[in-house]
Amino acid sequence: MPNSQISLIGVPFDAKSSFLTGPAEGPHAIRQTLFSGVSNLYSEIGVDLDNVDGFKDLIDLKIDNSDDGYIQIEKEVAEELSDNAIPIFLGGDHSITYPLVKAVARSKKPTTIVHFDAHPDLYHEFEDDRFSHACPFARIMEDSLTDRLIQIGIRTANDHQRQQAEKFGVELYQLPEIPANLGLSSDDKVYISLDLDVFDPAFVPGISHHEPGGMSVRDVISIIHKINVPIVGADVVELNPKRDINGMTATVAAKMVKEIAGKMVEN
Repeated sequence: MPNSQISLIGVPFDAKSSFLTGPAEGPHAIRQTLFSGVSNLYSEIGVDLDNVDGFKDLIDLKIDNSDDGYIQIEKEVAEELSDNAIPIFLGGDHSITYPLVKAVARSKKPTTIVHFDAHPDLYHEFEDDRFSHACPFARIMEDSLTDRLIQIGIRTANDHQRQQAEKFGVELYQLPEIPANLGLSSDDKVYISLDLDVFDPAFVPGISHHEPGGMSVRDVISIIHKINVPIVGADVVELNPKRDINGMTATVAAKMVKEIAGKMVEN
C-alpha cells in the first residue's frame, strides 16, 4: 500500500454528448460527494484510501468544452500522469474514453477493457461525428488499443452495433446475461470504463439517458471485486448533476470510485 499512488483526474467535458449536456459538471459533483464526510474512505475490501498518495489531490484537465478541447485531452492527460500513478478519470461524457485510453496505452497498454454500460458505444459514427460519446469503442478497437473488450450491462444494441461487435470480436453481454467469470490471466492488465447508465435508473436518476432494466449497484461491485489482476486505469462517466435527485447518482459514482480504487491498490 505505501507505494501505491492514484490520481483522480477530472475531465469536465460533454461537447460530444447527444440529447442532453450536463456531464461536464460530473467531476465536481463526484469529488464533492466523495470527500464530503457522508461516508468514510474505506473500500469494502478494507483499503483505506485516505492513506493512498494522490487520491485526494485536485486535478482537472484545463481544456475547453468544445471540439478543440477534445483534441487536447490525450496530450493533457499524458502530462498529468506520473510514472507510478494509476489514473481514475471522472467524466465527463463517454467520448473522453478514447483519448484517455490512448494516453494510458502510451506506457501501459491494457490487454483487456471491462466496459459497463447500457449502450455498446460502437457506432462507426453518430450524428455525423466519429468521436461522439456513442462511438469511443469503435475508435479504440480500430486503433488496437486493447486486445480484448468485454461489455457488460448492454440493453440497447441495434443491428449496426451488433455487427460492429462481431467485426471487432467484442464480448458483448446483453442483460440479463452477466458473466460469471471474466477469464482474466495473470498476464492481463485491465482498464475499467464505467458508464453510470449501466445501472437501472432507479439507482441513478442523474444520467442523460434513462434505460430501464439495468444492473444493481451490488451486481457491478461484485464484478469489480473479482478483477484480481493489475488495473492500469479507469473512468467513471456520464453523471449529469442537472438531473440528479438528492445526490443519489453522485453517491453511486463516488462508491464506484472507491471500489475501483480499492482494487487498484490491492492488485
